[in-house]
Amino acid sequence: MSVRIGRTTRAVLFSAPLCLSVLLPAGLAAQPSPPKDRLTIADYFNWEDVSTPTMSPDGRQIIYTRTWIDQLNDKRESSVWIMNADGTKNRVLVKGADAKWSPDGSRISYVAPGEPGGAQIWVRYMDAEGATTQITRLTEAPADVEWSPDGKSIGFGMLVRGTDTWKIAMPTPPRGAKWAEPPRVVTKVKYRADRQGFLEDGLRQLFTVPADGGTPSQVTSGDWAANGTTWMPDGKSFVFTSLRTADAEYAWRQSDIYKVDIATGAVSALTSRNGPDNSPVPSPDGRFIAYTGYDSTDATWKDAIMYVMDADGRNARALTEKLDRSPSGMIWASDASGVYFNVENEGSRNLHFVSLKGDIRQVTKGTHVLTVSDINRNFMAVGVATSPMKPNDIVTFDVRTPAIKQLTEVNADVLAGKQLATTEEVWYTSLDGQRIQGWIVKPAAFDAKKKYPLMLEIHGGPHSMYNVGFNFARQDHASNGFVMLYTNPRGSTGYGSAFGNAIKNAYPGKDYNDLMAGVDTVINRGFVDSNRLYVFGCSGGGVLTAWTVGHTDRFAAAASQCPVINWLSFVGTTDGSSWYYNFAKYPWDDPSEHLKRSPLMYVGSVKTPTMLMTGVNDLRTPIGQTEEFYEALKIRKVPTAMIRFNNEWHGTSSTPSNFIRTQLYLRSWFDKYQAPPKGQRVTPNQQ
Repeated sequence: MSVRIGRTTRAVLFSAPLCLSVLLPAGLAAQPSPPKDRLTIADYFNWEDVSTPTMSPDGRQIIYTRTWIDQLNDKRESSVWIMNADGTKNRVLVKGADAKWSPDGSRISYVAPGEPGGAQIWVRYMDAEGATTQITRLTEAPADVEWSPDGKSIGFGMLVRGTDTWKIAMPTPPRGAKWAEPPRVVTKVKYRADRQGFLEDGLRQLFTVPADGGTPSQVTSGDWAANGTTWMPDGKSFVFTSLRTADAEYAWRQSDIYKVDIATGAVSALTSRNGPDNSPVPSPDGRFIAYTGYDSTDATWKDAIMYVMDADGRNARALTEKLDRSPSGMIWASDASGVYFNVENEGSRNLHFVSLKGDIRQVTKGTHVLTVSDINRNFMAVGVATSPMKPNDIVTFDVRTPAIKQLTEVNADVLAGKQLATTEEVWYTSLDGQRIQGWIVKPAAFDAKKKYPLMLEIHGGPHSMYNVGFNFARQDHASNGFVMLYTNPRGSTGYGSAFGNAIKNAYPGKDYNDLMAGVDTVINRGFVDSNRLYVFGCSGGGVLTAWTVGHTDRFAAAASQCPVINWLSFVGTTDGSSWYYNFAKYPWDDPSEHLKRSPLMYVGSVKTPTMLMTGVNDLRTPIGQTEEFYEALKIRKVPTAMIRFNNEWHGTSSTPSNFIRTQLYLRSWFDKYQAPPKGQRVTPNQQ
């Protein structure tokens, strides 16, 4: 049997209909299947994604990464695809990702598994023969792979392991002895990271390797990491981000931009601001460098500003100070007259341009999430776009007359004959008159005269932004009869620095009221069953979910995913020390703020049945946080269940089958509870 996926056909090893089953906790109900013309959870296995399209130097072809799900091995795989600039002749090229054109367009580099194991840099010739060559045999994974301007070398970053200098005089073990493994010696401030585990002793450094293959040459060295592999146009140096100061590992939101001479390894600092400077991008003529940053602040959120400086670091000046939004994906105009960049604003993302005089104009408009990744000298842009009813696909347009043209439909086969949920934007007034943006997702064939159960979905971060992009999870919930509400409460990005910083030393706080006002707004529309209100969220959303059930009984059930429950125990066990700086005082000096902001302190008021879901490998919000809440709820005999996800770090959905389990456990838990606990109580936060 074969299954057609997008424009690919893959053999599968089953001939019977695909059947999904999940073992549910005792008492949880099985869920009815949605109508046949709706998106189903099984469709997720056939779902594909696209990213990072790039045009060939002559503008005739586009390469991009296409991701699909390997059902047999329960993981996502990536391939490099190529098509003509008009979208025709779309086909797979090689297995791998992170593909880049050589400056003359005769080759591409990409990263794929190779010998002796792990990720390696490969080069494919783009002639009729199409020969591929593995040009590295690295013991560590390469990152930020970039061609030199003359196409003779490739730059990349890689971990350089440190040397163990702490030696102890252990006695020689007797023959046949089975002693314990040596201990892991930890001396750094940041010694582990989510999705990586314990960090190897070492630092990321920059390298070059001949584009035809050979021995890599290390360019940077010292006791500091080097981030980013950006060539200057003359090919003689890299610009990168680092912090080459004493006690750099203790710095909070501090970085500078440096230049390193590739031949000699000599490093010079281009910025020295008290604050972060990042993402250097040289102009095509090599005269200027654009970058982002801001002056040091104790605000929990500050939108970055784009700056430009001379190539030697002089004459730095702000270009987007008045925009009050963070630039990303900066691309110089081919004539070096200014910089194109992506901007997130009120749930959408569009392309902007700023001249060297600081004149800003919006290039594209629309309710969509557009991520431009390349613009050529003929003014043609290529990127990825998505909107509420359209998944990610490759698009192109002329930046002078931006009429967006969609080139791919990688999920057209999955969506064929399917009725999708619709998404309605809503603005409403919360505490203090604050205006909040949200979106209501309504099932296909929605009938305003009916009463629907409502799911409130809360985003994490807390400094992040829900957007208008296609969301498979919400479509799946809507296919099963739920109305959904997702919002950007205060603290969210995309609304300016003041809005993002509004939760400083007050999270959770008034953002809770923003969420409840959104629920009231939807209820007042008349199509929601007020007895069947449900709330869930992961990470920061898990925090606010746990906070919500400690402050109101209005929800019939809740699911707190990968939450923080106790800030006192969290700040020293998460994968980094930066959370210490998100409180006015250290907990050993004054723990009152940590306690006041901890959902654990309000568990005595919880009546809502609350399920917990966390990855067992989570280092961002360690599972001990979940265990604290679970034990507290159990001792109070509040209905609860703890779902411990295997093969997951932070979150519960990175493994394809776990995404499906997350969806099914959520609905099964919610379907079990059809009414809120008795004695409804709503307590607004006035802080």
